[in-house]
Amino acid sequence: MKEKRPKKADLPQKTCVVCGLPFTWRKRWARCWDEVRYCSERCRRGARSARS
Repeated sequence: MKEKRPKKADLPQKTCVVCGLPFTWRKRWARCWDEVRYCSERCRRGARSARS
């Protein structure tokens, strides 16, 4: 029997520290969800340049 996946609305959400938009959990973030702070590579790179 196959496991049912949770609905997107039931997945955890966070808010991006750069753009302020909400983003949902992704499978590739399963091991490091606590450390995820940015919604995308673009925001992550933007945060680096903003700090400098």
